[in-house]
Amino acid sequence: MYSDSAGGTNKARSNTDHQKIAKLDRENEVAPPQKLSLSVGKAIQQARQAKGLTQKDLGQRINEKANVINDYEMSRTIPNQQVLSKLERVLGVKLRGKNIGDPLH
Repeated sequence: MYSDSAGGTNKARSNTDHQKIAKLDRENEVAPPQKLSLSVGKAIQQARQAKGLTQKDLGQRINEKANVINDYEMSRTIPNQQVLSKLERVLGVKLRGKNIGDPLH
């Protein structure tokens, strides 16, 4: 093995480099995207039922499958702004920002 001027080995230096790289990897990790809040899912479900629509009916109106509507109502999905916009238009309620569930003006 080769020694450096401090009397250590290259192996010790290598371990330090790996630790620095691992630390950088942890610092650069991105938090997972937020799932849809429960209040939004509940607002979608209430507005859909108030209009007498099934999940399938609502899905057809916004060109999505019924299981997508179910995922939104159960807050099991990462929100897509285009889908939320279509849902707001069809249901006539706010699903983003403040006053979720209030009628659109």
